[in-house]
Amino acid sequence: MSVLGHVASTRKAALYVVKIGSASLDHDALFDEVALLRRRGARVLLVAGGAAGITRHYADIGRPVRTLSLRGDSEVRYCPPEEMPHIVDAYERVTLPRVREALTSRGLTVFTSVARDGALVSAQANRPLRAVRDGRTTVVRDHRAGTVTGVAADRLGVLLDAFDVVCLSPPVADGAGGSALNVDADVLAAELANALAADHLRLVTGTPGLLTDPEDPGSRLADVVRGEGERFARGRMRQKVRAAEIALDGSADVAITGPHVLSPASGTRFWRAPAPAPDLSLLARAVEISSVSADERELAEYLADWCTERGVHAEIDEAGNLVATRGSGDRRLLMLGHLDTVPHRWPVRWDGLTITGRGCVDAKASLVAYLEALAEMDVPSWAQVRVIGAVEEEVTSAGAFHARDHYPADAVVVGEPSGEKALTIGYYGLLKVRLRVSHSVGHTAGQGVTTAADQLVDVLSRLREEIGKADSQALVAVLGIHAVNGGDVQLGETVVDVRVPPTLDLEHLVELVRRVAGPVVVEVLRATPGVITSRTSPLVKAFSRAFREEGVAPRFLAKKGSSDMNTLATTWRGVPMVAYGAGDSALDHTPDEHLDAEEFRRARTVLSRAVANWVEAGRPPATPTTPATPATSATPPGGTGEGAEGAQGAGAAVGARPVEGAGAVGTAGAVGTAESATAAESAESAAAVAGERTPR
Repeated sequence: MSVLGHVASTRKAALYVVKIGSASLDHDALFDEVALLRRRGARVLLVAGGAAGITRHYADIGRPVRTLSLRGDSEVRYCPPEEMPHIVDAYERVTLPRVREALTSRGLTVFTSVARDGALVSAQANRPLRAVRDGRTTVVRDHRAGTVTGVAADRLGVLLDAFDVVCLSPPVADGAGGSALNVDADVLAAELANALAADHLRLVTGTPGLLTDPEDPGSRLADVVRGEGERFARGRMRQKVRAAEIALDGSADVAITGPHVLSPASGTRFWRAPAPAPDLSLLARAVEISSVSADERELAEYLADWCTERGVHAEIDEAGNLVATRGSGDRRLLMLGHLDTVPHRWPVRWDGLTITGRGCVDAKASLVAYLEALAEMDVPSWAQVRVIGAVEEEVTSAGAFHARDHYPADAVVVGEPSGEKALTIGYYGLLKVRLRVSHSVGHTAGQGVTTAADQLVDVLSRLREEIGKADSQALVAVLGIHAVNGGDVQLGETVVDVRVPPTLDLEHLVELVRRVAGPVVVEVLRATPGVITSRTSPLVKAFSRAFREEGVAPRFLAKKGSSDMNTLATTWRGVPMVAYGAGDSALDHTPDEHLDAEEFRRARTVLSRAVANWVEAGRPPATPTTPATPATSATPPGGTGEGAEGAQGAGAAVGARPVEGAGAVGTAGAVGTAESATAAESAESAAAVAGERTPR
């Protein structure tokens, strides 16, 4: 098993923290949802509420549940030291066994514990409580309730790695060494989410989220921002809203969900960074929803619901891609964005009209603009416009490979930052390989003894030298290296990323790497060709016209990076492709990722104009007054006369040779262009790649 994966990251699978109220524990469908999260690869930390379990346990042992009345007619469970063992027993004998039984019956391994044990969570005792007894206010000093002050994140991380699901419950440990302290389970979940940098927090309840009228289930608030929910909360909902507010200080996306389900679509989402204007709302919310590679489902579902509300047909396909479509004509435009981001998150914020947050540039702004353009346009009968939010663009391009094989198109706009005044017409190719070595153990004091790490370092040095000789414009980066003593053998692996210029044949490069690396094992993870689209292509012309209409003199870029455009180019031939989106690509993957709203707006306008221009250019000629004899082999633009699935259609592999670990390797240079470039244009394109732009 690889230690480094595709990107050599320490990032683990996405973490869901889910608080399940005691009433929801009796709903089996909820545990089906938890099991589904685990099957998708997520780590799951449950927090179990115990009100119903405590009531049941106290009834079983014939002990009355003690309460305290507070000012304002509210009531809390009274937890003096002598009650704490019984409360612990209630969780350990009733609540936690219910969770364990429900999940093990679904084939999951489960660890359950009160958070006190092993000081997994610790707290500081609260100040004395003012209660009302016999109409008089009195100070209660022995109430054992506390505020969370510490979470054993490392130990919980080990448990999350070892078990499919970890379930904790109150009480927690007293950091000062006293008896256990009771804490609110919703607040406990929020504190755990913050301490563990969770991706998603779900507070499951028996109502459809937060209601403006507790008696009317139809009064659900679908969205609230920080500080807004408190005025609507009543009773137990106050603590859930308080917990949600606490979690907004972390990085998880936060929702109160219900009744007795996990999906935020039937609950209330809490947003930490409200947009400064309504037309920026979708951008703000898309950036707030964590969607690191392999954890795109929440964002996909949110965007699918947004599309459906606006009359756009949207679904999530078997690869996990968001697919939104309008029209069913023969002239097909694909706008291909991606849902995922690289790891590292921070709370999203707005500074005036500038949004800061992971993914705002790479590349949620592009995807949002594509969806908004699709929602606003009227697609004529002869056309079809489809937007795809692909999964795993940053790691495997699994979503784009699926799109390549299932959604043929006559032209493609890829959602990557080019800047509002530029259009990307080409990319370098990409070769990503994993090198593995297994080396016999020997004492390093021996003459000539080498280690697995020595071998990898030597191979990497030779690769850099030989690839540089093959083409000085190729870019080689080592994404990670790992070497350890495995007992009888030393084991090592490294992941190498090569950006392939159009002047270097991709098949030749693969052969070179295998030859130079021997006897180290080479595993090809990705091999996608470079791609360049002619500036005389109808698609480029549609954008050029849109730029002119907005008073912009555009730049045409050929980038040294790669995108899902390369993925499509592994098999698609004769399909013009460009990339367009707001933002500075130099900010991709950096802690300073930010985007100006005005640039986003202008880019959205240019995009809408360009799409309209391309669609209109395909308008069929007017119907002749005299019937004409139909052609026997009519072929729609970009098609084959056999429909979308024709053997030589846009999605068919033509002259492509499969390569282990990737789709196919095509010819470098002008592979996948809309029309063959002239020799002069090819030379211009090669020079443009070196300089990041073509001369005008």
